Amino acid sequence: MLEVVEVVVVEVVVVVVVIVVVVVVVVVVVVVVVVVVVVVVVVVVVEVVVVVAVVVVAAVVEVVVEVVVEVVVVVVVVVVVVVVVVVVVVVVVVVVPVVVVVVVVVVPVVVVVVVVEVVVLVVVVVVVVVVVVVAAAVVVEVVVVVVVVVVVVVVVVVVVVVVVVVVVVEVLVVVVLEVVLVLVVVEVVVVVVVVVVVVVVVVVVVVVVVVVVVVEVVVVVVVVVVVVVVVVVVVVVVVVVVGVVEVVVVVVVVVVVVVVVEVVVEVVEVVVVVEVVVVLVVVVIVVVVVEAVVTVVIEVVVVTEAVVVAVKVVVVILFLASIVLEVAVVVLLIAVLGGEVLEVIALVLQELVVIL
Repeated sequence: MLEVVEVVVVEVVVVVVVIVVVVVVVVVVVVVVVVVVVVVVVVVVVEVVVVVAVVVVAAVVEVVVEVVVEVVVVVVVVVVVVVVVVVVVVVVVVVVPVVVVVVVVVVPVVVVVVVVEVVVLVVVVVVVVVVVVVAAAVVVEVVVVVVVVVVVVVVVVVVVVVVVVVVVVEVLVVVVLEVVLVLVVVEVVVVVVVVVVVVVVVVVVVVVVVVVVVVEVVVVVVVVVVVVVVVVVVVVVVVVVVGVVEVVVVVVVVVVVVVVVEVVVEVVEVVVVVEVVVVLVVVVIVVVVVEAVVTVVIEVVVVTEAVVVAVKVVVVILFLASIVLEVAVVVLLIAVLGGEVLEVIALVLQELVVIL
């Protein structure tokens, strides 16, 4: 009986454990499914929001870029026209007189200065060439003297060696045969005489060569000094003449520049009026473009009534700011131009009528 009860208890425990495990597995599966569904829903919502935002932003950016490009093109065209007009006026009023003065006065002076400098340069080159040639000749002579001295020394050494060999041989012979002693003495005397003669000749040659080299160096130094003095005198004279000519040219150029500056002042007054007109036109164009951009933004981002109201408030503020800017520009024109303000306003109104 006890064994049967134990078996039944074990089976009941096993069944309970299996049921608990199954329940836990089912709960885990349900939780995983719920989490997956929530994640999928969140991802879908985020993708939809991102797509809507990208579409709206792309539309706004496209419209704003088109409007900005058109405004930039208009401003660039106006600026280019003004710059071309100013450049043409400056070229006609300033560059042409300056070119005429340069061609008539400066070019001949420059030609004379260049010719004088070329002549001086040629003289200097000739002097340098002469000095180089003389120096090369001196170097060659020194090399020749050195070679002669070396040859003479080699000959003397050879003669001395030969004499020593002969003396040694003869001494050996004398040791064997004392009869030839007299001959050896005679030969030694002859050798000594020959050596003395050779030494004297070498000394004379060296002295002569040294004297010749010294004389040539003195001549070269004298020639170089004379040439340098002549060149310095010529250069000083040329520099003085060129300085006087340059002073005259500077005076003429200063006079011409003063006259040209007076003419340019008149031209600058006209250019200032044109630039003021261009600034007014650009300000009006910018105001119109800002209003157009705001209108396009209103049409694109009409999502809720609150956004519409906010955009309308921004439009009203921009409109008031544009009115204040236009009034400030008019006041600035009145303050800057004074008596000419009516003419400037008339020109601006004509430009606005043409643009509209």
